[in-house]
Amino acid sequence: MRGRRIYTLLGLFLLVAFVYLSYFSPTQSPPALKIPIPWLQPKLSFVGRNSTRFVDLSTGDPIYFNGWNSYWLLSARSHSAVSEMLSRGRAMGMGVCRTWAFSDGGPAPLQISPGRFDETMFQELDFVIYEARRQGVRLILSLVNNLNAFGGKAQYVFWAKENGENVTNSMDSFFSHPTIKRYYKNYLKTIVTRKNSYSGIKYYDEPAIFAWELMNEPRCVSNSSAPLIKAWIAEMASFIKTLDQNHLVTVGLEGFYSPKTTHRLGVNPGDWAASLCSDFILNSDVENIDFASVHAYPDSWIPHANLEEKVGYLSTWVESHINDSEHILKKPVLFSEVGSRSISEQNGTHERDILLKIVYDKIYESAKKQGAGSGALIWQLTVEQMQRFRDDFSLVAQSHPSTYELIKHQSCRLQLLFRNGTAGSKVDQWCHD
Repeated sequence: MRGRRIYTLLGLFLLVAFVYLSYFSPTQSPPALKIPIPWLQPKLSFVGRNSTRFVDLSTGDPIYFNGWNSYWLLSARSHSAVSEMLSRGRAMGMGVCRTWAFSDGGPAPLQISPGRFDETMFQELDFVIYEARRQGVRLILSLVNNLNAFGGKAQYVFWAKENGENVTNSMDSFFSHPTIKRYYKNYLKTIVTRKNSYSGIKYYDEPAIFAWELMNEPRCVSNSSAPLIKAWIAEMASFIKTLDQNHLVTVGLEGFYSPKTTHRLGVNPGDWAASLCSDFILNSDVENIDFASVHAYPDSWIPHANLEEKVGYLSTWVESHINDSEHILKKPVLFSEVGSRSISEQNGTHERDILLKIVYDKIYESAKKQGAGSGALIWQLTVEQMQRFRDDFSLVAQSHPSTYELIKHQSCRLQLLFRNGTAGSKVDQWCHD
């Protein structure tokens, strides 16, 4: 009898050891288990905020991030590519990746139609989140697109019309029509409360999710719709908080100022920016919005400017948003897209590196004072086999040594500011080399 117990215990030990090694192997991603075991997940703390700083909720330490965008992780449908991208990002010391958690209608949809979801695609998102935690990367999950790519708000408007709703032709109805808002809230609830098929953990309990982003770059067609955006932000942020008290919520703004913020209009890249119904201060100053977001695209926003003009514009842009976040919003600000298409050289240095360094330096200076400038995410990184998702601003970092070293340097110096490490982890070893 005693011998049987010993063999039983030995068998259980070997089973647990096998599962553990499958989950924690540094060289390959494990397959999905028939019975997920949540307690085998790597330890990771949630991130919160204390006034203008992100903090590790397990220690209370301030956190300043370097990170990147790979919007395509859900749509890659390649676990090896997802694993490789997350691994490369982490190897550069980056702790946050922003990616799409939506694909509405169209080919390979996550949401087939309102309330109908493709389980296979949902399992792809499960893997992205599971693998991010395994590799020590946190995710900002964007929940719908302002643009038509991957469905966007236009798809929601189309669904409402298809259902016989009295919806205007303007896409602005996305922010106000009760049926469309109900569609979107249903999507939020489905995402936030989902149980991950790989880990067995509900999304709202998953610390690898850094934050929910309401929309990628919300805009309106008519200025009269500006109040609708703010009301929509308040309603949707509040709704998420009723479902999930663990995660931060942000809007997904580009950072433009509207005519209601007259003292900042000169900071905009052009008069056109004030007509998009989006206002950095008014839209970020909502109770359940935890941090502000800003994008920066000097190459496309001021396309005819020379390098000196781009440098001047970008410096003012970053300083303005850090100051507004510090003194008016009293919230952290994340520069969640920083992109440059330029690969031309100026005195041997790529223009992209010059512009990216401006953002990095100003984030670092803010971090040294434990200020509101909390991080920057380069747009966008990819890997060789995912080139079909590339755009004018994308790069394989390892193929651009100067940019690669610049990214690593920013990651390292932010980590070394706080010896206990960034994002609740120890300082990467290569920072000491």
